[in-house]
Amino acid sequence: MSKNSASEVQGLAAEVRRLKSSIERLAAQGEVENDPAARNTFFEFRDQLTQGKIRAAEKVDGRWTVNPWVKQGILLGFRLGALAEMSAGLSFVDKDTFPARHFSVADRVRVVPGGSSVRLGAYVAPSVICMPPMFINVGAYVDEGTMIDSHALVGSCAQIGKRVHLSAAAQVGGVLEPVNASPVIVEDDVLVGGNCGIFEGTLVRARAVLGAGTILTRSTPLYDLVKSEIYRATSDAPLEVPENAVVVPGSRAVKKGKAAEWNLSLYTPVIVKYRDEKTERGIELEDWLR
Repeated sequence: MSKNSASEVQGLAAEVRRLKSSIERLAAQGEVENDPAARNTFFEFRDQLTQGKIRAAEKVDGRWTVNPWVKQGILLGFRLGALAEMSAGLSFVDKDTFPARHFSVADRVRVVPGGSSVRLGAYVAPSVICMPPMFINVGAYVDEGTMIDSHALVGSCAQIGKRVHLSAAAQVGGVLEPVNASPVIVEDDVLVGGNCGIFEGTLVRARAVLGAGTILTRSTPLYDLVKSEIYRATSDAPLEVPENAVVVPGSRAVKKGKAAEWNLSLYTPVIVKYRDEKTERGIELEDWLR
């Protein structure tokens, strides 16, 4: 935004306000399926999503804010869509309002051959690398320099920052309903190890490292061995992984009933350290892949 003139910024803000008002009005209407004007409004909305001009959540004055009307617009697209045959290297049958994106050299996004798919309505910034097969769903925002490795998923409305590495088979969950629910947010310079799962609106702060196999949900307490803290989601806030935290899969013993008798343990993620020079050396090879 800093590269734009004040008049351009004001014009974009007015455009977004107009589009927001139209989407909210159409979302409240009963029958829009046969309304050409509604489809035209949706296509304008989808183009803005694809260009990253609007997003499901954004950081305002240091705090992440959800934009429910953006989710309303995506749900409107499903209402308006009809099944259609599509071709994007492979054969698909899906709602015609959300076809697969076709990238060109001008997009400056590397999409390596092998069965990956990105839906229209997802923003993928220049310099992102997509390793096959991976999938980015509608409403997702993937910022510059990020690598999405094989079998990785970026769910609907998930927000992925700059220079993030989503390793093989990492799953970033999506959310559309309820419309005011926070999506999964992964901030800048985060390393997500293989087979990790980040779900239910979890917020991973900048430069955190998630070891392979780490699972994060609203119901998962996060134990911080360094600071002797336990982090949990609340009724109005998601689970939050602190900045620079290094998280690995752990377990905690169950001390009651049959579970204690059988020596059972429950899974829990554990912060074992905070990012240091040794951590940096362990991940610096990523730059050679870009």
